Amino acid sequence: MHRPRLGFLGTGWIGRHRMSAIHSAGCATIVAVADPAPEMAAAAAEAAPGAMVVPDLDALLARGLDGLVIATPSALHAEQAIRALEAGVAVFCQKPLGRDAAETARVVAAAGAADRLLGVDLSYRFTDGMAAIADLVRRGALGRVFAIDLVFHNAYGPDKPWFYDRAQSGGGCVMDLGIHLVDLALWATGFPGIARTQASLFAGGAPLHGRDAVEDYAVATLDLADGTVVRLACSWRVHAGRDAVIEASFYGSEGGATLRNVDGSFYDFVAERHRGTARERLAGPPEEWGGRAAVDWARRLASGEGFDPAARHFVAAAEALDRIYVAAGA
Repeated sequence: MHRPRLGFLGTGWIGRHRMSAIHSAGCATIVAVADPAPEMAAAAAEAAPGAMVVPDLDALLARGLDGLVIATPSALHAEQAIRALEAGVAVFCQKPLGRDAAETARVVAAAGAADRLLGVDLSYRFTDGMAAIADLVRRGALGRVFAIDLVFHNAYGPDKPWFYDRAQSGGGCVMDLGIHLVDLALWATGFPGIARTQASLFAGGAPLHGRDAVEDYAVATLDLADGTVVRLACSWRVHAGRDAVIEASFYGSEGGATLRNVDGSFYDFVAERHRGTARERLAGPPEEWGGRAAVDWARRLASGEGFDPAARHFVAAAEALDRIYVAAGA
């Protein structure tokens, strides 16, 4: 199998973690890294023997890459991804791919025009528990799924100033955390489309006002085109009594299933199938799932895959986020 030549743009914690996962999987060759902070780039290069530190995206693209992994601030994702794709380089990008649906659609269109593999780090899809639940939903084992409840409360907030600048981030906790919730609901149910949306956004405990501020608490209801009702809530710095509350519950006419974090952990999850008051464990910790989306993309790239039409679902998820902001008047 061909080992694709990869570059990494942005080598903060998440970029280095994804790089380590791909390096450990042995499915690609890491040839170059770039980061505005020289010490970050140098640390990343030390973890990937043979990788060269280069100054910027132009220098990365000059290295004859097959693929580029992007882990930069959100405002840069679309432009950087499009430049790479137009240069004939496949892309794996941190979420969000774009700050809104229009930006996301331009990236997907560029991937299609170039026939290059496009991936986004929607990592919760790759937990064992969520994979098991999605399988139950898709083969009808829960009956008709009519309700999905989703929660992602983070007792902390992002530590980078750009997260709080809507022009750079695209939004607050909905863009940062809600994107995972929306993706799980739509991905598990086959992206049926959205009929109606209701939403409320808050900042500092008060309703969000103005189009420049970002929300730190959000609640929304999405009525899907197939009749399923999705309720979601997400937040930064909520008084949760633990580090995080993460849960995705799917309720059907013949049973239910839930993925939930364990003891406030960001990394440990249990998945259970429910029948009345009975519970059946589907998956649980320990599990190293954080880098699986990146490794999956790298392996598919190694096998020669080009554009995957399923990438258009990234636009559907971005449209759902847009609907939440519009419904809330933000």
